[in-house]
Amino acid sequence: MNIRNARPEDLMNMQHCNLLCLPENYQMKYYFSHGLSWPQLSYVAEDENGKIVGYVLAKMEEGLHNVPHGHITSLAVKRSHRRLGLAQKLLDQACGAMIENFNAKYVSLHVRKRWKPGPREGGNRAALRLYSNTLNFQ
Repeated sequence: MNIRNARPEDLMNMQHCNLLCLPENYQMKYYFSHGLSWPQLSYVAEDENGKIVGYVLAKMEEGLHNVPHGHITSLAVKRSHRRLGLAQKLLDQACGAMIENFNAKYVSLHVRKRWKPGPREGGNRAALRLYSNTLNFQ
């Protein structure tokens, strides 16, 4: 597995990964916007054949008192490559880049408690566990 900065030619595969993995989907212009505004904050995970199996999109924001902080916009790892530590590696790269390049004081993200709308809503326990227990987000 290889973690590297996302490149413009990766955006279609990142979007495809998003469509496979998450209920929250974005138009291509959203990926372009991240790539243009914060090119050093988006990363992809590649398998041994160079295919993208995960990604993280991140950006910078200003909080109270103009304190710079990072925000994880989207993180996805294909089901076939989960439980290999890729989410941790992707987040480590993005968070490190936020601190190094923008002096981020902290990083935030949002996790949906439920992800399937409708009468048989699905819980998002796995993601909640990942962020709170494994990645130490509060």
